[in-house]
Amino acid sequence: MRPDTPAENVDHATEAARLERTAGLYPEDAETLLLRAAAHLELSGDRPAATTLYDRLLSSSAELANPALVRALKASNLWEYGHEAEARAIIEGIRSTAPRDPAPWVIAAEALESHDELEAAAETFTEGARLLIPSPAEAPLPATHPLLYGRHRVRRMLALPHDDWDTLADTVHTGPVPLDELHDPKRVWSLGSDNPAELEAEISRLRAELGAYRAALSRPFPVAVLHWPAPELEELLTAYPTLSTEYPSHTEHLATIETSLRELAASGTPNLGIVTGTVPSYEAFAASEATSPTDPTLLPQYATTLAARGRAVAWPPGEGAGCWCGADQAYAECHGAN
Repeated sequence: MRPDTPAENVDHATEAARLERTAGLYPEDAETLLLRAAAHLELSGDRPAATTLYDRLLSSSAELANPALVRALKASNLWEYGHEAEARAIIEGIRSTAPRDPAPWVIAAEALESHDELEAAAETFTEGARLLIPSPAEAPLPATHPLLYGRHRVRRMLALPHDDWDTLADTVHTGPVPLDELHDPKRVWSLGSDNPAELEAEISRLRAELGAYRAALSRPFPVAVLHWPAPELEELLTAYPTLSTEYPSHTEHLATIETSLRELAASGTPNLGIVTGTVPSYEAFAASEATSPTDPTLLPQYATTLAARGRAVAWPPGEGAGCWCGADQAYAECHGAN
């Protein structure tokens, strides 16, 4: 609920006043408009005025679409100008009511995190994740990803070992820089530092990463064919039996991969590769696309996405290399045999 307009391009106090007037004209949209107005007031530095707007919403006779979100924003704002006890009480109230929307959990946990309450922040992120994501083995909805990312970040700051929820966060994260690196405590602390040298060093590192990412994007992605190892294919077809029309058997699946790649090579297609799928990764991709994993048209999109993330292995394997299928044989003696 923060305005998207950069701070240097807007007069936040004026924009807040405009939004308040608009909320009076369109009461059916008052909740959204007043939350945006409160965000502008926070950015302008007038945090007491922002609290007044949050209280106005919470005391309104109109039913709010997301009262937990309003309370979380109020708590975060109060803590920023010295009302720590009240903010803590509101956050505890949010946790006890267990809202079914991820946003209040994220805002409450980030408020704790920003004031170095890392253990409490980790507990809050975890409570929200366990409530809204039935199992770390299931593909989460995109709206819950910030819960997983925030939990991963705080646990990294606490030097806690990875667990299943952290693995799930890694699985749904699609950025070019791994979460472990993004959430490196030294990096997180440097971004919040007042030391110009530390900030300058982090900016230089971010520029280098951006350059490497742009270079990767400038290279042609390989034409990639999706490969399922036998255990993964069995799990996939057990969960989604309708896909058996795409994969009648594992042996036939492997033969189809080799045939398809040979045909592409014969047609002059360059830069061929193979990507290996996993069921959790595929389910997470389906959730990110708001599509059912049973949709066979999703399979080539999944392969292309894995290739774009640098997961493709070049085909054919080099001389003397093992076969791409994972068998304990050289490629020339396995699927590379004439």
